[in-house]
Amino acid sequence: MSKRRPRKKQLPETTTQVTIESLAHDGRGVAHVDGKVVFIDEALPGEEVEFLYTEIRKDYAEGKVVKLLSRAADRTEPLCAHYGVCGGCSFQHVESSAQIRIKQELLNEQFKRIGKVEVPELWAPLIGPHWGYRRKARMGVKYVAKKERVLVGFRERRHPYLAEINSCVVMHPIVGTKLLALGEMISELSIRDKIPQIEVAIGDDQCVLSIRVLEPETAADQERMRAFGKEHNMSLCIQSKGPDTIIPLGGEPEVIPTYALPDQDIEFKFRPAMFTQVNYEINKQMINRVLDTMALTENDTVLDLFCGLGNFTLPMAKFAGSVVGIEGDQPLVNHAKENALHNNIHNVEFYAADLSKDISDQPWANRHYNKIMLDPSRAGASDVLKYFKQWQPEQIVYVSCNPSTLARDAGILVNELGYKLVKAGVMDMFPQTGHVESMALFVK
Repeated sequence: MSKRRPRKKQLPETTTQVTIESLAHDGRGVAHVDGKVVFIDEALPGEEVEFLYTEIRKDYAEGKVVKLLSRAADRTEPLCAHYGVCGGCSFQHVESSAQIRIKQELLNEQFKRIGKVEVPELWAPLIGPHWGYRRKARMGVKYVAKKERVLVGFRERRHPYLAEINSCVVMHPIVGTKLLALGEMISELSIRDKIPQIEVAIGDDQCVLSIRVLEPETAADQERMRAFGKEHNMSLCIQSKGPDTIIPLGGEPEVIPTYALPDQDIEFKFRPAMFTQVNYEINKQMINRVLDTMALTENDTVLDLFCGLGNFTLPMAKFAGSVVGIEGDQPLVNHAKENALHNNIHNVEFYAADLSKDISDQPWANRHYNKIMLDPSRAGASDVLKYFKQWQPEQIVYVSCNPSTLARDAGILVNELGYKLVKAGVMDMFPQTGHVESMALFVK
């Protein structure tokens, strides 16, 4: 017998007045009503607000501000007309310098609460452009018959529906200012209702849009897309299934996006669907900080875990004796090897391995490394930390996109493996959002 779904609790139609106590890890305001925690969008600590409930659960509730009764000093007017509807941003109501301060405070709080460790010294935050910085994205596409319009962009905040937006101020302008034109072009295709998404990949000098199609496009469709690409200086590709099916329009040359690290004289080539950092300016600063911190010499043997296409591996190899990069995705490993050859770097090795599984039988895992670089996904690196007892690195640099798993792993390194947390700090990789990118240094 199937279980009956619990009924959603009836939401009050009247507003509730509260004072915001703090911020949650995702940037929402936190208040308590009748002993229950409520997370409220676009509310800042110290503000008195009237809000409407948007969801009530057993342990917590969610809401949205209807009226500001008092205004925090950090509050500012959002730049985007679609803010609050589109779910792409959650911090545009916060002044830019306050955003990074809040993220630094959040990182500190996570270290203390989750990792049970203190940060002795803070790096100055790495700051870059606040707008037009985003170069990688997966945008949704939806043909709305009632409006006779194709929507292109991101989901509504806390809803599965695509937001009706005309532009995006955090996306690089070559795409961010063209969402309306892109939707109009798709609406003229025979398969306008068979396109669910577009993968955006913008290099230093190239823009590639990979259009996912659920049915084959016609020759006329291809011609329309080709004309649009030439008009807007973009290369349009077709993706029929997975990422490995991305191909140029018929008769068009393949465009391989690139990004450069001028300080290290390195150029990376990448395929449109491959992971790269979304913010090139912060990525350059981040790599420079890693190199300054590790102070590599020819005597260093470095292990780069979760190395991707070699974003840190190749710059480190310019200074270290040897670097070994490990990544779970085989196509990324193959591309990392190609990038090493492309840059004439020969003191690197790359291997594919799932770092959440047993790696004890891997030959590379049974070597000695005196320095280790970590840049895991949001899940963190806890599964691989047990091998640090064997490797005994003298120095660890950990780059994280999730402060809670960084804090958890810091607790393991400090309280179980005998390392000392020396420094930590945040990087403004995702301005106008609640995402927190950070870096930490551990020494034996």
